[in-house]
Amino acid sequence: MKEYGINDLRNVALVGHSGVGKTSLVESLLYSSNLIDRLGKVDEGSTTSDFDLEEKKRKMSINTSILKMELEKNKINLLDTPGYFDFIGETIKGMSVSDISLIVVCGVNGIQVGTEMAWDYCVKNNIPRAFFINKLDRENSNYDKILKQLRNQFGNNIVPINYPLGVEENFTDVLNILEDNNSVYGVDSETLNKIIKYKENIMELVAESDENLLNKYLEVGTLSHEEIYLGLRNGIISGDIIPVMCGSSTKCLGVNLLIQCINKIFPSPNPIVEMRNNLKKTCKEEKFSARVFKTIIDPFMGKLSIFKVITGELNTSMDILNCSNGSIEKISNLYYINGKNQLPTYNIKKGDIGAIAKLQSISTGDIICDVNNKILSSSIKFPEPVIKMAIIPKSKGDEDKISSGLYKLLEEDNTFKIVRDVENAEILIEGMGETHLEVLASKLKSKFGVDVFLRLPKVAYRETIKGKADVQGKHKKQSGGHGQYGDVKIKFEPRLDGVEELEFIDAVVGGTVPKNFIPAVEKGLKECAKHGVLARYPVIGLKATLYDGSYHSVDSSEMAFKIATSIAYKKGLEQANPVLLEPIMEFVVRIPDEYMGEVIGDINKKRGRILRIEPKENMQVITAEIPQVESFKYATDLRSITQARGSFNMKFKRYAEVPSSELNKIIRNNNL
Repeated sequence: MKEYGINDLRNVALVGHSGVGKTSLVESLLYSSNLIDRLGKVDEGSTTSDFDLEEKKRKMSINTSILKMELEKNKINLLDTPGYFDFIGETIKGMSVSDISLIVVCGVNGIQVGTEMAWDYCVKNNIPRAFFINKLDRENSNYDKILKQLRNQFGNNIVPINYPLGVEENFTDVLNILEDNNSVYGVDSETLNKIIKYKENIMELVAESDENLLNKYLEVGTLSHEEIYLGLRNGIISGDIIPVMCGSSTKCLGVNLLIQCINKIFPSPNPIVEMRNNLKKTCKEEKFSARVFKTIIDPFMGKLSIFKVITGELNTSMDILNCSNGSIEKISNLYYINGKNQLPTYNIKKGDIGAIAKLQSISTGDIICDVNNKILSSSIKFPEPVIKMAIIPKSKGDEDKISSGLYKLLEEDNTFKIVRDVENAEILIEGMGETHLEVLASKLKSKFGVDVFLRLPKVAYRETIKGKADVQGKHKKQSGGHGQYGDVKIKFEPRLDGVEELEFIDAVVGGTVPKNFIPAVEKGLKECAKHGVLARYPVIGLKATLYDGSYHSVDSSEMAFKIATSIAYKKGLEQANPVLLEPIMEFVVRIPDEYMGEVIGDINKKRGRILRIEPKENMQVITAEIPQVESFKYATDLRSITQARGSFNMKFKRYAEVPSSELNKIIRNNNL
């Protein structure tokens, strides 16, 4: 296998909104480079990068795939990332090791939420970026309109370096604005004037990025091809220039020009390592270091840790240090990744992407390095889950299999969590959306043979009392020999200090209840408080005062007093106006102005209460309270209302009385 120096490497992440044609563009790049002999299609499940069973079934990318393009001079690692928001964690993984992100935009729909999210992530993390306007063969596609959108929203340093010939079904070719041979295409005068204007714009931006080039441009009025390409490359690295390319991935139009641009003006890893690797100065350039950005649990090969080399090189004779936990491991098997295939190799050089098999101590986000070159680094940050579901086995006895499978999937996916609901004896999984959780459930079946279904979690309702009651509980049983006798008088009332736990007060005088039986009364009350009298939910905010009773010198026992206590408890709660409480969540919702009315209306429909609304960073921030039972699918609802432009976080705030309109339904469902 040919070896490539760092200047010959390109790591390009294809990012953008779902459905803009990223996977088709990767397929077209491979086909146009003669690396595959057939152009696969997403709808047929035949593309090189969407090889996972779930991806084929759902006809969309779920994982970040790594495709290797070895050309005559350069090696290009293409990272095909998902555009669907549920799988944003995979997109972050791909972008975290890219040297440039190619933001793919639909020539019909233009800027979408995925476009904005990709741009924002690039800006926040200093990732060089470029645009590719795709689907220009489609009806209602409009290159000039989309280009104007991009420049209006993201700045005038966005410059086209390609221009389409023809529109919609008459789109036939793409021109290279940087070259001087445009006249041979028989371009009409209007288009030619646009191209000349764009080329002048490119030269101005290139000149502004370099003092020597600026002096020459002011003196001569033009720059050479080499100077333009060099200036573009430097401008892309600094973020001062954002090039725009275009074409049709399904018809392979503009793809050869894109390959030229990747080779000529896209940055290699070398110039921007110091800008974005976040490593401290302890890193020695000649010593090996790498970031593990993705983990795959392969049914045949076991665990694969995929990494990008930052400094030095890794070979199969080395020991490596995991800087995150201090463990040292021996390298035995190294691979290049090419779609679903692993290609064995003996070393991976600086700037390149590879994989190590069967390293159990290494996780996604870890920094690995030479054992004598310990490094400190910031970790990859992933968003917090926004939705949770209970995961239920279809066959009894599969609980252990579910747990084992989930923890293996957890190694692959940093955007879901496993929570054990002890109260309701449920396993909950939290993720980025309903589709995300459905995919996890499907993977449990396909990878680990466990069939499950998902349902909404049980709500942790509580019960309490609003009134007071003074009751007696007496247990008397004669059955020959020793009998059973216990007698208590207890006052029940709400606890007013805001503490949920049972407050027990011993107010017995005169020994009417012997001291040795009082702990049994308290213990009995605590056991009883695990279940209320309305729907058998735990009781909170209860105060119980034991003030009188009686006993028998022979027949009284701890058990008799516990039974008497349970009788008093049931009577007392029934007489003290019992009520059902539901958990209330506090939501902080961030939305653009235009969605304010719909979001507020949706909160009201969910029995929510608006606490305050305040503007912040071009967004409106709504703080509201919503009952937990209404909140489980809020992520889906908010995404639908705001076209995924809204975000939120929530936390438990308090318990509140369930409205009478909901009470009977909850009691009925709980008694089924």
